[in-house]
Amino acid sequence: MDDLSTDPRFSRRFVLRPFRRRDADEMVAAVQVSQMELNKWLPWAHLGYSKGDAVNYIRDSVRSWREERAYDLAIRKLDEPDRHIGNISVWFVSRSFKTGEIGYWVRTDETANGIATEVAARALQIAFEELKMHRVILRIAVGNRASERVAEKLGFFREGILREEIKVRGEWLDHSVWGLLEHEYRKNIGFYQGLIGVTDEAVET
Repeated sequence: MDDLSTDPRFSRRFVLRPFRRRDADEMVAAVQVSQMELNKWLPWAHLGYSKGDAVNYIRDSVRSWREERAYDLAIRKLDEPDRHIGNISVWFVSRSFKTGEIGYWVRTDETANGIATEVAARALQIAFEELKMHRVILRIAVGNRASERVAEKLGFFREGILREEIKVRGEWLDHSVWGLLEHEYRKNIGFYQGLIGVTDEAVET
């Protein structure tokens, strides 16, 4: 099993850190300002999303990290650390074949600022350099062009379609699958480092 440190990770503008119990209120605020967009693509983002939902998520997130099932990170600005910007997660789909997945969302009033691209590049660094993955995938609902643009910017290859994979609000959604291999990441590592902006060693914690 891979023992991933719970230390915060940094990028040029953001800190990514494990969730804490006191994050619930800020998580609810971020979801509520984003509900009309999130509700369309994500099963959990129902219109009645409440503090109870956030508390349950955080509790499961802490347990998942401890059990090494998934690594969920809260996105916070370096200069505004108490405001929740969104979530990004890394997890293994197959440990035997070193395949992982990244998932993310960014609050609606902060989109179009390159946030998802920057933090996803940092998550790729975690996946390939800390968790030693061979392959990382993104699964994106067909029609979600904002997330597809992030995949394209990060150099992922669109590999195919998973038909009617997830049911959201009574409708089955197709998802596109995007993949990036370790040697492709290594080949363009300077590009990803440029997106991230800094390394952990460059930031005092």
